[in-house]
Amino acid sequence: MCLLLGATGVGKTLLLKHYSQLSVRDGTTDLGEPPVTLPTVGTNLTDLTLKRKRVTVRELGGCMSPIWPSYYTDCSSVIFMVDSANTTQISSSCIQLLSVLSAEPLHTASVLVIFNKRDLPCTMSLVEMMSLFRMDDIIASATQPITTVELSARSGQGLQEVLGWLDSTLTD
Repeated sequence: MCLLLGATGVGKTLLLKHYSQLSVRDGTTDLGEPPVTLPTVGTNLTDLTLKRKRVTVRELGGCMSPIWPSYYTDCSSVIFMVDSANTTQISSSCIQLLSVLSAEPLHTASVLVIFNKRDLPCTMSLVEMMSLFRMDDIIASATQPITTVELSARSGQGLQEVLGWLDSTLTD
């Protein structure tokens, strides 16, 4: 089980819908128009078939962050999404990430931090985001392996890197 977490409106649902499209189209990279999404209230489960194995991704709505910890026990990896174009949300996203990383059940889970919406003109660069989050300090002090990636869930840029990370974290 992989958890997909992040604040409301960061692009979690769109990311999963694109992965569903990739599965249906047998890996075709032309995604066409982005599908319509609504904020997730509750949870969405998506099964993905990767090179080595199947994985279930559980998306938890951003409004559910107070109860995220009740889902941590069955999880071997975490994808945490951040909206790199929403400067007002960055500090709260950083606090949420630190809370996730400090949770006891996730101390050995692999973590991918996605800085989404890199296609927007007002987005911050990866260097700026890493600096604001103090990712070097977080990575150095965390117990779990952490990877960062830039993504545009809307255009599909970076989708393959996320799938590659997911595939590499699976254990047989």
